[in-house]
Amino acid sequence: MGRLFGTDGARGVANSELTCELAMNIGKAAAMVLTDSKNKHPKILIGKDTRISSDMLENALVAGLCSVGADVILLGVVPTPAVAYLVRKYNADAGIMISASHNPFEFNGIKIFSGSGYKLPDALENEIEAIVLDGSEPYPCPTHDGIGSVTCSENGAEDYIEHIKSTISDSISGMKIAFDCSNGSASRTAKKLFTDLGIDCVMLNDTPDGKNINNKCGSTHMEKLAEYVKTHNDIDAGIAFDGDADRCLAVDENGEILDGDFIMTICAMDMRSKGTLAKETMVGTVMANMGVNRFCADNNIGFVATSVGDRYVLEEMLAKGYNFGGEQSGHVIFLDYGTTGDGQLTAAQLLSIVNRRNAKLSNVRHVMKKYPQVLINIKVSPEGRAKFATDSDIAEKIDSVKNILGKSGRILVRVSGTEPLVRVMLEGESEEQIQKLAQETADLIKERLS
Repeated sequence: MGRLFGTDGARGVANSELTCELAMNIGKAAAMVLTDSKNKHPKILIGKDTRISSDMLENALVAGLCSVGADVILLGVVPTPAVAYLVRKYNADAGIMISASHNPFEFNGIKIFSGSGYKLPDALENEIEAIVLDGSEPYPCPTHDGIGSVTCSENGAEDYIEHIKSTISDSISGMKIAFDCSNGSASRTAKKLFTDLGIDCVMLNDTPDGKNINNKCGSTHMEKLAEYVKTHNDIDAGIAFDGDADRCLAVDENGEILDGDFIMTICAMDMRSKGTLAKETMVGTVMANMGVNRFCADNNIGFVATSVGDRYVLEEMLAKGYNFGGEQSGHVIFLDYGTTGDGQLTAAQLLSIVNRRNAKLSNVRHVMKKYPQVLINIKVSPEGRAKFATDSDIAEKIDSVKNILGKSGRILVRVSGTEPLVRVMLEGESEEQIQKLAQETADLIKERLS
């Protein structure tokens, strides 16, 4: 992980850690690294989510980009995957999304896409970091007609919606679905998209005010959506997006939550049956539930596990020729249709499968059995975060838990790539046992690293 960029862009508290000056310089450096020096006015798209700080950071990025000669097209509030798609459709040199995804409103972030629509590899992020933090290259300062211009896109969100609609070959009309937009980017696109697909939409948390994004709603707070679906008998299912709509989770008609593991196994089974699952393999991360491995073994589907982060899933897919993968958190990548995780694309594919089978989501979910899993997040100090990998007491505790679980379970302890947290995850056949072991491990980490 670099000095500016974590596993999902540069991120921090807006106007404190992620300042206007820093955003402006990231824009300058991104234009320098990602565009052809022969192109006097490279074209760069900017999208944003609904946070109160997004306008401020957008203006800072625009200033930086124009000052080095880049022309900017403003997309307004759109999902992150819309930026990735529109970069290619509009033949732009790069795209920038202003969002901190599922984090609270006071945070914000900058995600950068190359002209091919993919998130930047580590090497390019390192080049940008070197320019911003080390001054490895001077910023160009064109004058006269060398300064960039700014235009606003009138059709960006609509072009993205039409793209998602084009991926559905079967009608999915006749369903009534509750959509939790997390007061984020999906508030701009979800209702039109799914109404156009024939769904009777009940919209929840789709009135952003700049401060309510991800606030006890969306894919990181599923309880209210689950209760809503459970207590409204006419609702067939629920779908929840995160703040920038690059992930989604689902709720069946009984109010039971389906995480990304369930969604991926349902989609992988369907793709395999249609012969569209490349190399009959799906890509996930080390956080995938043990049930995913059992599902794949039982259905002759290969499973490849990467480090946590959808960027690593994507890298593996591109390197090995796979076309489907994702994360338990709801980042799901359909490489035939997009270059990044896309919550609304995933929701459309999932609902299409359910409708085509004329089944309930509760029936479809049973392709996979989920094993008990416990996840505890421990807030640690910056110094503690740095010491995690070398703390011998923590390492001994992890080894002890591994020996206790044996082949019937597993423990995974890792530092978050986006937040000041250490995450402890245990799986096993006995929920009581793994809960006890997870809490013991978390208590030790808190003692050692807080």
